[in-house]
Amino acid sequence: MTEHSLWRFSRALHRAINERQFDELDALIDEDIQWAIYGPIDMFPFFGARHGKSAVLEVCRRIADNVRVHRSERESVMLGVDSAASMMRYSLTALDSNKPISLRLAQFAQFKGGHLVSLRVIVDTFDLVEQTLGRPIHLPKIA
Repeated sequence: MTEHSLWRFSRALHRAINERQFDELDALIDEDIQWAIYGPIDMFPFFGARHGKSAVLEVCRRIADNVRVHRSERESVMLGVDSAASMMRYSLTALDSNKPISLRLAQFAQFKGGHLVSLRVIVDTFDLVEQTLGRPIHLPKIA
């Protein structure tokens, strides 16, 4: 049995972010990829939707400019032949402030011929924004 495309993509993405080695990631991304990270784009400009390999690689470079991955942990994973869904926890460091960041997300990936053709990531943004701001967010009570 061959290795699932998700594992190759995950290793390549972490290597790109931490070591700024993008060749392996480039080889795994489809030219016509659809990519979206859902979250507050005003605070994190690398969130949002992108289309095409060059736009996705630029987003990955911007992520690498901002954080370092220390640990990733899969809480749950569902693998299909050409698809994968997972709940993840990440331990990161913000490079500009050296602040630790704990991040939780869900990702949904589709592959074709071993290439990533679609990625959707939903980030637990409330916790992320509180960590980034360095204070709790107080919301009004809803009756």
